[in-house]
Amino acid sequence: MTPLTPAAPTRISVLVTGGGGFLGGAIISHLLAAGCAVRSFARGDYPELRRRGVETIRGDLADYEAVRRACEGCAIVFHNAAKAGIWGDFDSFYRPNVIGAKNVLEACVRAGVGRLVYTSSASVVFGAADLAGVDESVPYPDRPRSPYTATKAEAERMVLGANSPTLKTLSLRPHLIWGPGDTQIIPRLLARARAGKLLRVGDGKNIIDATYIDNAAAAHLLAAQALADNPRAAGRAYFISNGEPVNLWDFVNRILALAGLPPIRRGIPKGAAVLMGVVIERLHLALKLPGEPRMTSFLAEELATTHWFDIGAARRELGYEPRISMEEGLRRLRAWLADPAGRDTAAANP
Repeated sequence: MTPLTPAAPTRISVLVTGGGGFLGGAIISHLLAAGCAVRSFARGDYPELRRRGVETIRGDLADYEAVRRACEGCAIVFHNAAKAGIWGDFDSFYRPNVIGAKNVLEACVRAGVGRLVYTSSASVVFGAADLAGVDESVPYPDRPRSPYTATKAEAERMVLGANSPTLKTLSLRPHLIWGPGDTQIIPRLLARARAGKLLRVGDGKNIIDATYIDNAAAAHLLAAQALADNPRAAGRAYFISNGEPVNLWDFVNRILALAGLPPIRRGIPKGAAVLMGVVIERLHLALKLPGEPRMTSFLAEELATTHWFDIGAARRELGYEPRISMEEGLRRLRAWLADPAGRDTAAANP
């Protein structure tokens, strides 16, 4: 298989599903910098990608023929697209996350794709208890905590089980991807802070891992390279993070300070937050309310528990080393918050 390096004699054709998203766009930036011919598959239209020389294909992951056409002629596929979220019925997650992954696998085999890097999530191993420094030997929980984690875990098992000499696969499990250009976590955090709706959940002592966007994107290219160079990497999952566990609430308050907002001063015990989440979930279902609940039992558990991971396997077998530290990431985030249209972003600085 052709290595993923700028020195390769021919341009590698690569597909990124979800190329219009936060992580997908950053992966594309790194691929373009490496001299690859890049194709994006997504439901939406992204003219900016076309302006950067990316071939864009619109389609739905649940449409096998559309996925097959997108995979044709590609040597590597980065399957990054998925439905994420803390709320929704199981089927709304199953269709894009599980059926979509199945379609990608079948399309890769039919198109003769040699390498598939799947973007999973560290949350596939989340239960209700703390996870402190665990490695990839930690099992999936007996009872997944949400439709998202359940379907991502099922898709990950499928992808790893499909590893073969002709289609080498691996799964990356980044945790809490953040940085300039984020359209989900940071905007929601700041919006709730400005509305006075942020509460600390739990005792405020829980430690978490986070992954700066540029590091997460770089890990994907390293994973694709490892599938060509390191036989041990195929068929395995890898935790990805900055390797700098932090106190969740200190980290949140630092982000708020960058936006000129006060720190969180009010809190709620974990048990009360979980109970609140259960009640709100039931009300949403009973009244068929639109949007996501302000709190769910899964979100309460996430916000109150420790979850950080041993990334030693990614360092040893993928050659992964977080290049952008948490401090440098916060500096870049501050610049972006001051000028969101500026160029100090992961997409501009691969």
